[in-house]
Amino acid sequence: MVPRGGPVRCAGRADRGVVPLRTPDGRTVARAEGRPVSLWPYLEGRWAGEADARQAEQAARLLARLHRALSGAVVPGRPVVADLTIGPRGEVAYAHPALRDPELDAWLAAFSRGARREHPLRGDYYHGNLLVGAHGRLVAVLDWDEALVAPPEVELAGAALEFAGELGDGWAACRRFVDACLAEGGTVEKLDDTDMAQLTRHRLRREAAYYASAVARGVSHDGEDVDYHERRMAAFASPRP
Repeated sequence: MVPRGGPVRCAGRADRGVVPLRTPDGRTVARAEGRPVSLWPYLEGRWAGEADARQAEQAARLLARLHRALSGAVVPGRPVVADLTIGPRGEVAYAHPALRDPELDAWLAAFSRGARREHPLRGDYYHGNLLVGAHGRLVAVLDWDEALVAPPEVELAGAALEFAGELGDGWAACRRFVDACLAEGGTVEKLDDTDMAQLTRHRLRREAAYYASAVARGVSHDGEDVDYHERRMAAFASPRP
């Protein structure tokens, strides 16, 4: 799923969401041997810094503007279900005992019922999908293959997690990211600490469930992967803030 139309321009800024080029018949995606293929314009830049506080604030404010730009977009449905849309209504029964959390399930179901809006989202908003130009400004949002339609709070909480050590080790950094996004005036009106904690735990649980399904399929993981998974499970089990 990709945005339709021209570049997503952010009011008063040079940064933008890059969109694919169109084919002669107006499509942005072609099929080659059954696989989707798109062609994107080249932009000079480097990956955003994982621990750069200045770039984290830029990323938070850009996310707000991106949400505003996408809030009215009409997009086709995904060919496969987006992982983050699994479980928010409390409908998933997790086989692994460490992933079971009835209180979280109930909270997610109530959150879904009360969600003020849903619209297209980037889906995997983190430093590895952002380009920084020569003057230290974010110049592009890349790699839209995990785009989805969901409440924007889901993306904001997950992005804050990514810009605060990935496992939420720096809660103050999570809060700063969210507050910068809210200050920019996106489509999220508020996100308190309880909302942040539960939505980030939802993301951690979905990532852990994906890891478990990969193991069940016979995928092997090295020691670094195993260590990261164990730390992710510990983060999921830890109440926050």
